[in-house]
Amino acid sequence: MGRALIRIARAFGILWTVPNTVLGLVAGIVGIAFGAHAHLSRRECAIVFHRWPWGPGGAITLGNTILHTGDSLDAPCVTYAHRAGHAKEPAIVLADHERAHVFQYMVLGPLFLPLYLAFGGVSVRNRFERAADRYALTGTGWWPWSRDEVRNSSNMGNV
Repeated sequence: MGRALIRIARAFGILWTVPNTVLGLVAGIVGIAFGAHAHLSRRECAIVFHRWPWGPGGAITLGNTILHTGDSLDAPCVTYAHRAGHAKEPAIVLADHERAHVFQYMVLGPLFLPLYLAFGGVSVRNRFERAADRYALTGTGWWPWSRDEVRNSSNMGNV
């Protein structure tokens, strides 16, 4: 019974975030004309476009689509807090960070992007990014309003 509920919830989440996924698919397909290539990643619950030719490097998630400038999402990267000098943390795997965003999209659907932007966009101050880093570090806590995130937000002050 548990696996059936998970599959139903996952299917609902995929449908709920279709508008965001379509944005990612359009951007990914345009990228194919410039050298990107795509594959379905069951682990990430997403279509991943590697060698996406635009951006500063790294990845961006749009629904169940990940646009990645490199060759492999299994690349190590630093957390937002580490990069900003707020904490010394071990390297994380980019795939784990982006998978957390996929899960966030599947719960919030079309509300994700406005909420993400309202909470600061691409920044160490953004609770969505901190939650994705926490998930990549620990394997838990991808929800941006978990108890740990609420506690950490109150400790962030004027980061």
